[in-house]
Amino acid sequence: MRIAEYGLLYWTVVGIAALLVISPFLSRVLVYPRTEFFTELWILDADRRTENYPFNITSGETYKIHLGVGNRLGYCAYYMVQVKFRNQTQPAPTSFGPIEDRLPSSLPSLFNITTFVADEQILEIPVTFSFSYEWDEQLLKVKFSSLRLNNAWLNMSDYTISWDEQKKTFQGFLFFELWLYNSTVNDFQYHRRFVGLWLNMTY
Repeated sequence: MRIAEYGLLYWTVVGIAALLVISPFLSRVLVYPRTEFFTELWILDADRRTENYPFNITSGETYKIHLGVGNRLGYCAYYMVQVKFRNQTQPAPTSFGPIEDRLPSSLPSLFNITTFVADEQILEIPVTFSFSYEWDEQLLKVKFSSLRLNNAWLNMSDYTISWDEQKKTFQGFLFFELWLYNSTVNDFQYHRRFVGLWLNMTY
């Protein structure tokens, strides 16, 4: 092997070693093009886990969960979370299937939470809730009077749940629809995702 070839081999090895040494630094400063833009939405229990969600609910008792929103849209986003409640027969929102088929529930919002979330940031919102209701044993129904959500009293006098003979429960669905502000139309639009909890109203 000639001296020139040794020199070429030497500088090749030095170059590779240098790249290996500085690669962790390069990964921090290089900006790779983003190909996916989306929002994450989730619920955690009172201990910020996915284990002990409230299910068996007692009238007047307070429960706590954490609602998380993660912004991966590439810009600071203005979100609105609509808090809704439905029984087994009322319309639910959709978040699967073709985009044009993903619609919010037609039920009215009980409470709205609006917030800005910076790009690549996560916001966690503590949510406490307490239902006030009575059992109607003759009609086998639960009649609601109010929902206390983060210290705001919300009227639920028009809400009822019938006995589910198959599940042997009075189940209602407390859910959170995500809406995103669209500056083109100057309004919030359903962001095609929701999370919620099925709750059993006990005596």
